[in-house]
Amino acid sequence: MANLASTWSQQGRSSEAEQLQLQVLDLRKSVLGKEHPDTILAMANLAVTYYDLQRYDEAEKLEVDVLNLRREILGDKHPDTLLAGENLTATYKKQGRDTKVKELELQL
Repeated sequence: MANLASTWSQQGRSSEAEQLQLQVLDLRKSVLGKEHPDTILAMANLAVTYYDLQRYDEAEKLEVDVLNLRREILGDKHPDTLLAGENLTATYKKQGRDTKVKELELQL
């Protein structure tokens, strides 16, 4: 399911990808737990889809969770943590939240 959602997302079929990604996230949370790397990846993928759909508030909520979890589990300098920070920065830029962009860039 996750692979199909990824394919649909790459094809620009973001609305369809979202539905599958929601199912994947729910399953991974219930089976693996919120802190499992696969669950965090599902959260990050859904956030990208929300970003692509210009649903920046929803993307932001997930991206904040992803960044916090990756910091806690992987540390501040891990490439996945840095990528999560970059994604959140991009969302803040789209929202016109320049102060948040600067704050986050100083942390990364």
